[in-house]
Amino acid sequence: MRNIILTTCWVFGTTVLFAQNHVSLHADMATTQISKHIYGHFAEHLGRCIYDGIYVGENNSKIPNTNGVRNDVIKALKDLQIPNLRWPGGCFADTYHWKEAIGPKDKRRHIENLSWGNYREDNSFGTHEFLDMCELLGAEPYLAVNMNTGSVQEAVEWVQYVNHANGTSYLTDIRAESGRQKPWNVKYWGIGNESWDCGGSMTPEYYVNLYKQYATAMTSYSNTEKLFRIAVGPGSPEHYHWTEEIMKNVPARRFEGISIHHYSVIDWSNKGSSDQFSDKEYALTIQKAWFMEEFVSKNSGMMDKYDPEKRVALIVDEWGGWYDTDPEGKGALYQQNTIRDAMIAGLTLNIFNNHADRVRMANLAQTVNVLQAVILTKEEKLILTPTYHVMEMYKVHHDATLVPAQVISNDFVVDGKRIPAVSVSASIDKSGKMHISLTNIDNTSSQKVEIAINGYKAGGVSGRILTASKVQDGNTFENPKKVVPQNFSDASISNNTLAVNLPQNSVVVLELVK
Repeated sequence: MRNIILTTCWVFGTTVLFAQNHVSLHADMATTQISKHIYGHFAEHLGRCIYDGIYVGENNSKIPNTNGVRNDVIKALKDLQIPNLRWPGGCFADTYHWKEAIGPKDKRRHIENLSWGNYREDNSFGTHEFLDMCELLGAEPYLAVNMNTGSVQEAVEWVQYVNHANGTSYLTDIRAESGRQKPWNVKYWGIGNESWDCGGSMTPEYYVNLYKQYATAMTSYSNTEKLFRIAVGPGSPEHYHWTEEIMKNVPARRFEGISIHHYSVIDWSNKGSSDQFSDKEYALTIQKAWFMEEFVSKNSGMMDKYDPEKRVALIVDEWGGWYDTDPEGKGALYQQNTIRDAMIAGLTLNIFNNHADRVRMANLAQTVNVLQAVILTKEEKLILTPTYHVMEMYKVHHDATLVPAQVISNDFVVDGKRIPAVSVSASIDKSGKMHISLTNIDNTSSQKVEIAINGYKAGGVSGRILTASKVQDGNTFENPKKVVPQNFSDASISNNTLAVNLPQNSVVVLELVK
């Protein structure tokens, strides 16, 4: 049973009387696992995400680091328990050649970042640095293969380099000479990136034929663990047919997932400020975020037509809010992070949880200093964003069992269009605790929510909340803890029914124990 969202309100003349929000949870029907990989991240060579964000170098920085990776970034991401990290792009991957970034750093080829600003990069952060960092984080690496300017051979050799046993080829000899004897055993491989645009402006038919070449050559044999190959899917409703072409024409043994991308953007030609935005701009951005429900549902429906057993995963490997670059950030696509972004994160993650039967991996764009980042850095300083705190609050859902929900929500009206004000998902973890995550995207009104719990005898409730007086509020280097989670006590339980009062623009996670 997939979670159902219904909206309702009554209008008499000019007065709007809102019904109470009603949620029915069905623990007795809980069977689907919410993969922890839904809570993945994305780190592209873009702006100050890698250099000056994650990586400061091993010898030339006063900032404490491990093999060049900032220790404070490592700690923050470990505390977040990030399950996977996608790299090196994005569009950057479409011109990236991995062999140029291995071996002694003073011998590596300097390149021009053609995708983002034509900045010069010294390739000091390459395959070894990324995969070693993933080991430090306890995160699964997700490598994006260059399908645009690369070759099938280059992709196959990358698999051999990182996955094959020591001494099995000249590539593994080179790996050993570069300081790594044992393989990293990388499981997740994205074959291409946005191939309908920066990844080659391909037609779906052309992409499918080229994909089959790559996927066939990258097939796992007995000397590596099974690869999880991810094909490029759509990035907008105009590209829905990509999903059908892949499902219809790629043999089942050649792919394990399809990726889609969706950003919450008001207008691509005028994205607006990341922290100086109007209430109308806020509402329009949230409306774009709610479109994720339709986008996931329609792609899932197409996949169900060819794969009713749901063998193939839907991977949302780029998502988040995208605004105009903040010039104070001194880096391409740098933007502030506010309660608006917390609302995007809360409702989007609820959507992913509720579609856990098909959505089994997602990657927030991006990890540090770019787009909807969880971390912002400035020299030796680091701040955790409202988005970080939502991801941290929601980690209780990692690998928990989805509790199906039916939701009747009041409306939030955006330019005459109605979207649900309240978003909900719930799960039961391995210890038997139930967690319910709720967002109230309404930035003008609180929402009373009644939650009926079926199949689970709740004995007590506690909670945490992330909110602020304004949706424009966020954390700054001058005030790094202005927006942080607090204890939440405005929830009570009687006769297995919860009564919750959600303040305006808030994210709440409740914990129930038997």
